[in-house]
Amino acid sequence: MSDTTADPASRRVFIDKQSPKAYHALVETADAVRAVAAEAGLDRSLVELINLRVSQINGCAYCLNVHTRAALRAGETTQRLCVLAAWRDTELFTERERAALALAEATTEPANAAAQESAYETARQALDDDEISAAIWVAITINAFNRVSVLSKHRVPLIPGSPRG
Repeated sequence: MSDTTADPASRRVFIDKQSPKAYHALVETADAVRAVAAEAGLDRSLVELINLRVSQINGCAYCLNVHTRAALRAGETTQRLCVLAAWRDTELFTERERAALALAEATTEPANAAAQESAYETARQALDDDEISAAIWVAITINAFNRVSVLSKHRVPLIPGSPRG
């Protein structure tokens, strides 16, 4: 299925709809990664912080919308969500959260070798091997979903009752 509302030159293929088997495999991967994260002891709030930070870096409005709501349901505060993009500049995040966020950023921008080494050193101080693996898998998975949504130009739906809804 394609988005036929745009002019033909800029029309995007919704790759999740065009190739549903591949998309469903990605969803199954996300389910498995969520289970691995829970087994490793990463709570849902931290998983959502990783999802949000990666989505911020990738500029994925659709995933930011989805995972902000999920983070709030998981008990995350609006204050921490509002400053997440500047997590290094605040004391609102624990050492463990900082380590996971650094790993998520390094996973999202793998060409930055210095950031990768620094993130790994930080992670070794705050996370065990299972937590490190789970945090990286969460980041890998949301990176894949970000690319699906960004390249398909998925639209953020208006929430009924919102100022523009």
